Amino acid sequence: MTDVILVINAGSTSLKFGVYGAGADRKLPLLLGGGVDGMSTAPHFSAAAPDGKPIDSHDWGQGKAIDHKTALSFVVGWVEKHEAGMKVAAAGHRIVLGGERYAGPIAVTPDALDYLESLTRMEPSHQAYEVLGARALAEDFPGLPQVAVFDSSFHRTMPEVAQVYALPRELRDAGVRHWGYHGISYDYISRQIAQRAPRARRVIVGHLGGGASMCALLDGKSMETTMAFAGLTGLPMASRSGDVPADVIFYLIEQAGYAPKDLESLLYHKSGLLGLSGLSEDMKAIQDSKTPEAKLAFDYFIYAMQKYAGSYAAVLGGLDALVFTAGIGEHSAPVRAALCARLGWLGVKIDEKANTENAVMISTPESAVSVWVIPTNEDLMIARHTLDIALPA
Repeated sequence: MTDVILVINAGSTSLKFGVYGAGADRKLPLLLGGGVDGMSTAPHFSAAAPDGKPIDSHDWGQGKAIDHKTALSFVVGWVEKHEAGMKVAAAGHRIVLGGERYAGPIAVTPDALDYLESLTRMEPSHQAYEVLGARALAEDFPGLPQVAVFDSSFHRTMPEVAQVYALPRELRDAGVRHWGYHGISYDYISRQIAQRAPRARRVIVGHLGGGASMCALLDGKSMETTMAFAGLTGLPMASRSGDVPADVIFYLIEQAGYAPKDLESLLYHKSGLLGLSGLSEDMKAIQDSKTPEAKLAFDYFIYAMQKYAGSYAAVLGGLDALVFTAGIGEHSAPVRAALCARLGWLGVKIDEKANTENAVMISTPESAVSVWVIPTNEDLMIARHTLDIALPA
């Protein structure tokens, strides 16, 4: 019997999964991955080997909507039939917000799910669907150990002054605070940079993808991060606005006639790189475009990172290492070059050839700050926490 850990990232109409070997050596090799897309319209299952080679697929048919329970039951059944003797021994879930109750990964219980579902009012984009995934799995597989790993938990090491807003106590006590996200990614990167640059105590990491944020690390612990209350603020993202002053929000409601739902749609789905460029939410398309609007989108993205990097260097009392990760961070040499050029005052110098080649270390020997391109691996981090909690040695 081969025990495996199933890592699940559930969305509104789709879910992704990864399968990791949970052998005695506890090395957690990725065995396969896949997902179910289009659950509300034309559900489609696909699975692939670690190298991306397709293994299998399944369609329910156009108009044959399925729910999370159906999708997850199919996934577990398929995994256990795919290879003789393979058994799902535990499941790990990415859940964005752990709230004040959970400062680290937890074993899933009905009470925990009730609490996590109550946090949906603060984080409406992901929280409800991720909790729904854990509930759905528990219904069909009640004896299966499940673990919740939170994006927000990693940032509970931030100083209290960095976690509060200048609001009355009753609002702060009600959960209006700086939560921070992408913590699973930062957890992984903090461990990687500790191995590659063990003397780098003061580190800034840019998790730059469709959702983008930055984090200031001191001795591997979060001191500050750009995403704040939910997943909207901080850096401009693919279609999310990033920072917009509160008085602009008041103006849009009171003077421009925006209803709350319309405003939410504007800021989450029609802004950011897409809104600035009027072209695309994809950084590659923006870099390749010659339009003034595309140039503005690129420049604004770099400028926002420059401002945060400068303030985070002040928070940390200097800078020893800068790390780029996630889709844009790992693959966009122009973004890395542009930001590093603006951080020359910190002693940042990069090797143009290494940067163009997406090398792991792209700084020059003379650079006062080491600069790294490190692929993140959130699923592996979830699998690691799940192994430690559900299947301890």
